[in-house]
Amino acid sequence: MPQHKTQSAADVAADFLTRCFAPGESIALLLRRENPDGILQRIVPLERALAPRYLGWLAHENAIGANVYVAANPVHSGSRKRTKESIAAVRHLYLDLDTDGEARLASLRASDAVPIPNAVVSTSLGKYQVLWRVDGFTLEQQENALKLLTITFGGDSACTDCNRVLRLPGFLNCKYDPAYPVTVEYPGDSTWNSDDFRLDILAADALLSPDSITSRKHPDKHSNSERDWPWVLHELARGKDAGKLTRKLASRRADKPNPLYYAQRTVDAASARLWLIEGVPIDDVVTMLVVRCRFEIPIALCSARAREIALTAQRMIARRKIA
Repeated sequence: MPQHKTQSAADVAADFLTRCFAPGESIALLLRRENPDGILQRIVPLERALAPRYLGWLAHENAIGANVYVAANPVHSGSRKRTKESIAAVRHLYLDLDTDGEARLASLRASDAVPIPNAVVSTSLGKYQVLWRVDGFTLEQQENALKLLTITFGGDSACTDCNRVLRLPGFLNCKYDPAYPVTVEYPGDSTWNSDDFRLDILAADALLSPDSITSRKHPDKHSNSERDWPWVLHELARGKDAGKLTRKLASRRADKPNPLYYAQRTVDAASARLWLIEGVPIDDVVTMLVVRCRFEIPIALCSARAREIALTAQRMIARRKIA
C-alpha cells in the first residue's frame, strides 16, 4: 500500500532503509544539488543513517535543494567510494521506468516473467523505480539481469550497473518546481532468487562470453542449462521442428520452476542466433519469433519478448567474434 500521508519524510525514509538493508550493513548515501551543482557522498552504517539526527540532517539538506539518493546495494564497511569493487553483496534488482512509466509498469505487473516487486518508488509524475529484494546473485549475474529487465520492459539502459543509486522515498525530487514528493508502495515482502525471474537464457549468454569457459576452475563440469544450449543448437541445425524440440526440452528439464517457459526461451534464442548467423536481418528475426508465439502470448508482450531475445542472440554472436 502507498505510504500513509501522516508519515514524516524521516519515517518514510527510515522504513524504506529498514526494509532494504540488514542491521550492521554499510550503505552509501548521495546528496546532489541542482543549483549550484554539487555532490556529497556519505558511507555510513545503517544504524547511523536511521538515527533521528542523521535523518533530520538529510531532511534539512533536501529542504534547501539537495536530492537524496541511496545505493541499491550495501558496500563494504570502511569503503570511501561507491565503486563496483566496494559493493559487499547484491541486495536488489531494479528497473528505472522514466518513459511511458504507467504503461510499462502495468506491463510489468501483468507479466509472469518477473515476481511481485518489493517496492515501487514514484520519483515524479509517471516515472518509477521498481525494486526486487534478491539473494544468491553475483555482481555479473545482477548486471546481466538488469540489462535483460531493461530490454524487456523498456527501462533506462543507463541504470544497469551494480553501484547505481536510487531516490530515497520520503524526500523531495528537487528537479521540479514545485518539488515532487518521492513516494513508495510495497506490493510484496518476499526475497527472490534467479529462478524466480525466469531469465534462464542468460546462462547461454554467459557461456559464450570471452572468458567464460577458459576461466572455469573445472571446465569439464557444466550446468544442465549449459548442456542444453549446444544440444538445442545442434538439433535446430539438423532441421528439428522447434515446437517438438521445445516440448522435448521441457520434459527433460522438469527441475525448472516453469519447464515450458524455459524451453521456449532456449529454443527461441537458439533459433534467433542461427537465423542471424545465416544473415537474416534482425527485424525479420523478431517477426519470425512473434509469429511463433503469437497465439500463446498477448501481442504487445510477444513483440517485446521477441525483440529482447533477438538482441540477446545478437550480443552472443558479437561476444563470440571478440573471443
